[in-house]
Amino acid sequence: MKKFQPRPGFVVQAYRFALDPNAAQEHALRSHCGAARAAYNWAVGWVTASWWQRRAEETYGVPEADLTEWRPWSLPALRKAFNAAKDTDPRFASWWEENSKEAYSTGLANAAAAFDNYAKSKQGRRMGKRVGMPRFKSKRKARLSCRFTTGTIRVDADGRHVTLPRLGTIRVHEPTGKLLSRVRAGTARILSATVRHERGRWFASFQAEVKRDLFRVTRPDVAVGIDLGIKTLAVMADSAGEVREVPNPRHLSTALKQMRRASRVVSRRRGPDRHTGQKPSRRWEKANARRNKVHHRVADLRADALHKLTTAVTAEYGTVVVEDLNVAGMVKNRRLARHIADAGFGEIRRQLTYKTRRRHATRIIAADRWFPSSKTCSGCGAVKAKLPLHIRTYACDACGLVIDRDTNAARNLAAAACTTGTGVAGDQDTAPAVSKPRGADHKTRTTRPRHKAEAGRAGGTTLPHQQQTETGDRTQAEPLMLW
Repeated sequence: MKKFQPRPGFVVQAYRFALDPNAAQEHALRSHCGAARAAYNWAVGWVTASWWQRRAEETYGVPEADLTEWRPWSLPALRKAFNAAKDTDPRFASWWEENSKEAYSTGLANAAAAFDNYAKSKQGRRMGKRVGMPRFKSKRKARLSCRFTTGTIRVDADGRHVTLPRLGTIRVHEPTGKLLSRVRAGTARILSATVRHERGRWFASFQAEVKRDLFRVTRPDVAVGIDLGIKTLAVMADSAGEVREVPNPRHLSTALKQMRRASRVVSRRRGPDRHTGQKPSRRWEKANARRNKVHHRVADLRADALHKLTTAVTAEYGTVVVEDLNVAGMVKNRRLARHIADAGFGEIRRQLTYKTRRRHATRIIAADRWFPSSKTCSGCGAVKAKLPLHIRTYACDACGLVIDRDTNAARNLAAAACTTGTGVAGDQDTAPAVSKPRGADHKTRTTRPRHKAEAGRAGGTTLPHQQQTETGDRTQAEPLMLW
């Protein structure tokens, strides 16, 4: 399934609104999301059944030519097989007509995407962590979600209701005027809608093709380097010489005492036990709701703070330089994992990326993961071989500069935006021209600038981050073996 490409001058943007459904509408929402999960599980079972059957036949000595044929997992093939089986399958025959066809299409599309990711990961064509074979979704753990791509999908003219297929008109908690005004003006076109149950509330996200409005930034000729940390959330140094510090609000650490108290109350109530079939008491449900409210407030505060930070940065600077941090590896440190997760390093990078490309004529640059921003002197360019994390002040052995470690790193990142050979990988999605195999030596070498002209360029030897690109659409020439 190809990704939707917007028209020139347009971008794909989402508008999310909190829903206020009545009892009947909430029952219908849960039914649609349950239908999507059931269709997903059916598709996973239907595809993998042929895999296990072939494995059993091979143990019986059946020749390769006589083995059961592989079942395809493309979305059209899954839709065709599901439509042929839904009237006779006892799992769907008695109730599938109660929901929109989009609910079942959601589950089948998710299953097709899951098999695609598994195949690409198995063949080495997918970056990131290895993806395993798709598994069945549990009714108890699965997130309630359903997507609508056809039918009546609109925001109503009163600005306080939305209309979805089979679900009808549902009231929203907040005005929809931001999207409604664009639709009326012809600068936006709704493509799809997704309903999801999250943090105890229902949300509707409208994916729309919106005309791109470019806003001139305050200082288009200034580049800023952002060094993220725990003590200070972000240290920003720009090419004009200004340095700003954004304190870390530590929302989770502030609410820990309240969370412990709420969790203690929950632990003293009679909770559910799926091994014995014990149902939770009413007091446990109330206490659990109060605990979840604390978690939800922390998440909302964090999201609000990060959005304000990234919006301010993208509206002011013409070039933003960020680090390519290995956040997944950093959270393995048990002493710092909670603080790193609370800061939201990955979310800051994600928001900066899409905000610079969507609304502002801003360029974002991702420095190479091995670029020694903290070890390099921002004054003369000398590079230290080692700089332990507990040393918070950088003292240069060459020129005698004494500066805060984070400020020094931010200045080096800002300077790297207008120099070459410093390990800057360019735009985030650009693949580097040279890549070395895994296991290459990335140790920082101690360097000393030869003369003043090279002081600003000396940054040591760095290696570009290894990336893998994928070309063409998915092909299913040879199914993957499970064993």
